Amino acid sequence: MTYVTFINDLIKQQVQKEKEIVLFGQNISAGSCISGFTRGLEVKQGSYIINTTNAESSLVGVGFGLMLNGVSSIFFMKQLDFLLLGIDQLVNTYNFIRLRKTNASFTIMPVVVDSGYEGPQSRLNNLTDFCSIADIVGFTITNETDAERIIKSEMISPGFRIIAVSQRLFKKEIIDVDAVYSSRDNTLFQYTDGTDATVVCFNFAFPQGLELCHKLKEHGIGTSLFSVNAATPIDWSRIIENVGRTRNIVIIDDSRSRNCPWNSLLTAVYRHCSIECGMVVNKQLSVDNLSPNSDRLIVDYDGVVDKLLAKKRSKSRQANCQASILSV
Repeated sequence: MTYVTFINDLIKQQVQKEKEIVLFGQNISAGSCISGFTRGLEVKQGSYIINTTNAESSLVGVGFGLMLNGVSSIFFMKQLDFLLLGIDQLVNTYNFIRLRKTNASFTIMPVVVDSGYEGPQSRLNNLTDFCSIADIVGFTITNETDAERIIKSEMISPGFRIIAVSQRLFKKEIIDVDAVYSSRDNTLFQYTDGTDATVVCFNFAFPQGLELCHKLKEHGIGTSLFSVNAATPIDWSRIIENVGRTRNIVIIDDSRSRNCPWNSLLTAVYRHCSIECGMVVNKQLSVDNLSPNSDRLIVDYDGVVDKLLAKKRSKSRQANCQASILSV
């Protein structure tokens, strides 16, 4: 099953459970239905599906107004960048609303346009950049496990949040992988637990992180694979504890941004751990990034494997040397 089909099925299941909800956005039940993201939406009697015009500021205001009046809603968006047009609502209206208790929910679900060759209108692909403007809770979806947890527990829970999906992943097979740990607030997921290296993925870089772990495993390097799925402040303690054991960390981030949360993670890691090898795999930004380009995160898998193999061999030689000295 493809990424977009799996997420679409989850959304349909959840909204069907609601007695009163409003779903709205441009052509969400017409045309391509945002390339299948909202295809086949149905709601119970008393709820509504509304195809709207492009008026992002007004539409964000509608969502907040519904929430204040006890009605839950979801605003489906064709592109994250266009949400900048609603920034006044997100900062000022939300600041008014966040101080008031409500049992209703308002969720904005935008498509992050990261499939390439879109030009400057798709510059904003880092949800953290957006959420930091007004301290907004935000989540990214990368695989079956996090999709189920986030959509089922967050999409229609009281309050306001943004849940973003990746256009680049729409037609790809959804990744089916079990988590060995997930935080209660769905901000952090761990998928493997190894002793040689810690791999941490940000934004929508989980597929690359998983691929790297497979390649490392082929060379006998056991990895702990983490995915940071939220734009809100993260409790790094579990990752820090893991790096304390592996002493090697690889960060993978596909954001087109110079303001990334992994900077705070690295600061915390270096403050608490003795590191043998630290690597960051991210996009190299330049003025050319404002022109249409592939928007791909290039990962030198062999280079990362070689560096970690060299560290492992060096560590093994030191251990053998110490064993020889003790035996003498």
